[in-house]
Formats: sequence, structure tokens, C-alpha cells
Amino acid sequence: MNASENFSLARAWLRAFNAHDVTALVALYAEDATHTSPKIRVLHPETGGRLVGRPALERWWKDAIARLPGLRYEETALTADGDRVFMEYLRHAPNEAPLPVAEVLDIRGGLIVASRVYHG
Repeated sequence: MNASENFSLARAWLRAFNAHDVTALVALYAEDATHTSPKIRVLHPETGGRLVGRPALERWWKDAIARLPGLRYEETALTADGDRVFMEYLRHAPNEAPLPVAEVLDIRGGLIVASRVYHG
């Protein structure tokens, strides 16, 4: 894929997330994709902060949306090349201060094969 296609994939990711459309969100990932996040490490320490596969991703996001029904991400910057997208966004959750987040999506064959979240 090229940078333009990867930008489109990242924007589709943000739209699906903000619509709380977990089915559409998970469909952007390869079957064996990985997702790493400090929040996963805190809530599920046994995972080491890493989920593997679409079923695990689906459970994670369904649980997050159930816990935080007002959760949404506000895009602040996107940078892409042919292999990945670097996303920066503000995480807005009910009763919490906005949290600046950086996330990297590694993309192969039009699907996300790995995503890594970074925040303070």
C-alpha cells in the first residue's frame, strides 16, 4: 500500500472507533494481528499488555466501550508511509482529562498487522 491508502485506513480506523463499531474496527486487522497498550497491561497484567488475534481485539474494544460509553478519539496528527501510520490523538473519556496518545499501525496487504499505543 502507499501512504495515501494508509492514511485512508487510519481515518477508517478512527471513524469505526468513534462510532463504536467494533465489527468494522476489527475488520481492519489481520487475523493474527497484535495490539499492545499500557491500558491492557494495567487491566489485564497477565497479557503483558499485548493482545493477539481478532477475537482478543474484539473482546478488548467491546469491554472498553461498555466501561466507557462516551470514549472517543480526536485526531491531532497523522503521518504515513507505505508500511505504517503514526497517529496522534486526544483520548476523551467520561470524567477524565483528555489524554494525548500516539499509536503506530503496521500495515501489510491492506490490513493492520500490529498496533502499538503510547501514552503517559
